[in-house]
Amino acid sequence: MLRGLYSAGAGMITQQRRQEMLTNNLANIETPGYKADQASIRSFPNQLIQAMGTNHMQKFGTNVIGELSTGVYMQERTPNFRQGDLQETFNSTDIALLQGVVPTNEETGQQAALMFVIENSEGDLRYSRNGNFTVDGAGFLTTSQGNYVLDADGDRINVGNEDFIVRSNGEIIDANEQFIAQLDIALIADPDQLVKEGAGLLRYDGDNAIESAIDNAEATFQLQQGFLERANVDAAQTMTEMMSALRTFEANQRVLQAYDRSLERAVNDIGRLR
Repeated sequence: MLRGLYSAGAGMITQQRRQEMLTNNLANIETPGYKADQASIRSFPNQLIQAMGTNHMQKFGTNVIGELSTGVYMQERTPNFRQGDLQETFNSTDIALLQGVVPTNEETGQQAALMFVIENSEGDLRYSRNGNFTVDGAGFLTTSQGNYVLDADGDRINVGNEDFIVRSNGEIIDANEQFIAQLDIALIADPDQLVKEGAGLLRYDGDNAIESAIDNAEATFQLQQGFLERANVDAAQTMTEMMSALRTFEANQRVLQAYDRSLERAVNDIGRLR
């Protein structure tokens, strides 16, 4: 009976974490470049149930009754890097990254991801699909949180002011068509190793070397100035999944309450001396 309590409790915890993930996705539906998280739910290893002290099962050469499920858990949450829709903003500092053809891992079937390269406040490299950029007081192209956008040489990009042009291949030129810099685009072969850090930034924890998509024959992309990539959150699907998670949570809750009533009766009634 106690195993049933644990299984129902594990199911409730799993659905609670799934609900929190879906709520976060819905809260970021207006965040440019946001990638919705997906839950990977797994079951704990099943256990074999054996009959002890009985000859009935042993005469058939086994005393195994069957398997017992020990519950489920949310193994991980991974971003879905599907391309989001574009929204025109008419703002020269907004840049949308459209992913074209990219390599696919033959073993996992996972496609590589293209990202802007960002330098955070500690000077470390981070990656993002949020092209909601701005120009700081010193003329550098930065994110809305003040992190620097890097060029193909790994340097900060000084555009001077907002009067600049971004070509589809990532070249940045001024109003006089003078070359300023080549905006870097990272090609990440295993995007499942990217970890969200907030403010639209992702940290890479993988072991593979990150290549540049600039002049890379294996990857194609296009940049659109004056546009933003919207979050790839499907509001209707997310609401449906939230309702499903809530119903599953309530079902496990009823099972837990049933076990609780059975235990209460076992303690107070069956064990009572008359």
